[in-house]
Formats: sequence, structure tokens, C-alpha cells
Amino acid sequence: MTPETTCCFSGHRPPRLPWGSNEADPRCLALKARLASALAAAYDQGYRHFLCGMAQGTDLYFCQAVLDLRQAHPDVTIEAAVPFAGQADRWPAADQARRLALLDQCDLETVVQHTYTPGCMGRRNRYMVDRSSLLLAVYDGTPRGGTMNTLAYAMRQGVQTVILPVEEEVR
Repeated sequence: MTPETTCCFSGHRPPRLPWGSNEADPRCLALKARLASALAAAYDQGYRHFLCGMAQGTDLYFCQAVLDLRQAHPDVTIEAAVPFAGQADRWPAADQARRLALLDQCDLETVVQHTYTPGCMGRRNRYMVDRSSLLLAVYDGTPRGGTMNTLAYAMRQGVQTVILPVEEEVR
């Protein structure tokens, strides 16, 4: 696993998504399709190892999409980069179960630190960027938040970025 063949992800949680947690919404389904296409393109460019922060929302979409890609390409690996050991402790039970089911299918789980601190999410994001040469990001353009900070950090580090808008523009 080298940065040249590693791709990481950043994106928004349900409160920042127009459909919230309703994954049956056509806009969510369209985003998942764009994410799958971006992953297929990354694979075609030689990316084989994928890093996911395992947060609610788009992180879990990404993790599932990588697992789906691995079905067609067994040389794909996925690493869960968990910001702290109790990341999902306060999540609803269904979200905890989904996360655990995805974690069980990951090739590697890295817990970046044992306990929560105010900077642990940023530390996790830097961990992922520092090991990658491509960042895929679901980003709504808001000039604040973890995804914007991760994009800015990746750009400062010279990591290629691909931004997937939350919603497709209507023409």
C-alpha cells in the first residue's frame, strides 16, 4: 500500500445532506451512482487501496461502494480509519449495526487514537490524506467543516482531489 495506489474519501454526514438519512431519495441514489463511477475511474487509474473514515452518511456510502468494487476486482483493499475507539457509541442502533457490518468486511482497521479529543476527526483526516495520492470528496461548497478542511489540507499536500457535488446541477 503506497500513496501512489491509495485513494481516500471525505464527505458530509446526514444533517448536511438535503435528503438527510433517506437513502431511498433519488438524489441520494444519484450520488451513490456518481460515487461508484468515481471509484471505477480511480481503479482504472491504478488505485487499489481505499481509506474510509467510517462516519455516518457519505463515508458509509463510500465504504459500501468500495466493497462493491472489490466484488468485481479482488485486488481492491479497504482500510477503515477510525478516529477514536468509541466513534459510534452514541449513534442509533441501526447505524451502529450497519457500521459494524461494513467494518467486518474491511481488510484493515486503524484506530487513530483511543479516546475522543476535539481534534481527533481532523487527525483521522490527515492520516488518510498523508497516505494517499487521491482524495474523493462529496462536498456542498460550504466554506466550513471537516470536508472543506480535508480538501484544503489535501491541496496543500499536493494530493489530487475529485469533488463530487452533493447534488447534480439541473440543466
